[in-house]
Order: sequence, then structure tokens, then C-alpha cells
Amino acid sequence: MHAILKESNWEPKELSMDISNLEKFKRKIGADQTAYGCHVSSHDSSVSELVADAGYDFVWLDMEHAAMTMVDAMHHVVATRGTDCCSFIRVPWNASYLIKPVLDLAPAGVIIPMVNTAAEAVSAVKACRYPMDGGERGFALRRNNRYGQTPLSDYLEKSRSEPMVIIQIEHKDAVKNIDEILQVQGIDSVCIGPFDLSCSYNKPGQFDDAEVADAIDEIREKTLKTDVLLGGLCMGPFWQNRFMHWKTLAGDSGLLYNNLVRLLKNQAPDLVSN
Repeated sequence: MHAILKESNWEPKELSMDISNLEKFKRKIGADQTAYGCHVSSHDSSVSELVADAGYDFVWLDMEHAAMTMVDAMHHVVATRGTDCCSFIRVPWNASYLIKPVLDLAPAGVIIPMVNTAAEAVSAVKACRYPMDGGERGFALRRNNRYGQTPLSDYLEKSRSEPMVIIQIEHKDAVKNIDEILQVQGIDSVCIGPFDLSCSYNKPGQFDDAEVADAIDEIREKTLKTDVLLGGLCMGPFWQNRFMHWKTLAGDSGLLYNNLVRLLKNQAPDLVSN
């Protein structure tokens, strides 16, 4: 005897439209608090899940310097859904064809490296917005409209401001052009890249050097006078008393290595050479 299928009144569960957790990130910053995150280079998405469970506000997923594929990035972004942690993805370069597929993963923000001029900032913004809003983003719907649950009109409205367009200031040329860059409409956040910035002054890692420190503080002070959010890679005591809206405190590989060395030093100090 065949089972009789009865009609059901079941409908998909109504979920928050904030699939990226960006609203939670913005609420924290809106409450005059700094959001804290971790740089993730591992392809294993459980690292992002772990960072979220540890109480961090965001993960910085690195597709510029790490061996992370588009599929890896997708798994990382999905791993943070349902947490209080959002995902920023750093793309390899300021090129529309590299940015486009990342946007379709629906991260909270896209970090675009080495933006040195206002024209490059304009290109970054255009790559992240649809033609209706002055951009050149290709149109596709999948995760970004919650697989069809979000009405098209609601999604299009949200896409005017999401994901965040985060431009990385990490060269002395960008410091020279910072006033013009900050005037570009559509930039949501500036991200200071201190290592490449110090290298452009031929002083790698010397953040306490007067010339490098002055450059960092010029970026900070000028950005904080605008409505653009300020963030960056902020590892070490140099950043302790320098206010930022969001700070990346550490990287996954560095955390793992340093803690492994510390544990070994505690148990067998003669085995550790540094």
C-alpha cells in the first residue's frame, strides 16, 4: 500500500537577511567598541569556526598570500554563519575578474590590496557594485540571496552597501595620495598594511621608526576624520594605544607556532634554540 502524501503548510524558516553577520560587526563598532579578528591562512575551514567560537568578531581570509582556493574560501565563510563572527576575504589583486567570484560567496567584506591612488580606489568600488549603482559587478544569485529566500528587491537594496569595500593602504605612494583616496565615494573601510608599508620605505617591520610611524599615524588620523572605518593588521605593542575600529590581532600560523614553541620550552627548554 502506497503512503498517502498530504498537503503541508510548511514554509522555509524565516531567517535573518544578514547571512554575513555584518550587522553584528557594525553594531559593535557603532557602540564605540573595537572589533577584533584573526588572520586565517589555512585552507581548513574549521579554523574559522574555531576563531568564531573563541569570541572573535571577524576572520580575515587570505587569498592573496595563502594557498586558499575559492572552494576553501566558501567553506570558511559558511563556517561562520550562525555565529557572531563575520568574514573578510582579501583578494589577490585589484582586478574585477578576481573580485567577482568572491562577492558571490557573500562575505561581510572584501579586502582589496595595494590601492595607491584615487583611480585605483574607484576601480575597487566599481568591481564590488552592480551597474545600477555605478559599478561593473556581474550578476549572479546563489548564497548572496540565501539561495532564493531573499526577495530580489530586498537583495538589490542590500547589495548597494554590502559587502564592505575595504581598501588596503600599504605603500608610501598611497600615503601621499591619502586625501584624494578618502574622497572616493563607496569606500567603507581603510585597512592599513603595515609590513608592505614599511617595506616601501626600505624599513621592513620597523614600525617604531619615525618615518614609518608617522606614515601610519597620518593614515589613521586622516581616516578617523571621515566616515570611513579604519582597520588593519595590528600585531604587537606598537598598536596598543592606537585606536582603530577593527584590529587583526594575530594569524593562525603564528599562533600555532608560538604556542607550540612555548609548550616545548616549558617541558624541554634545551630542545628549543630560540
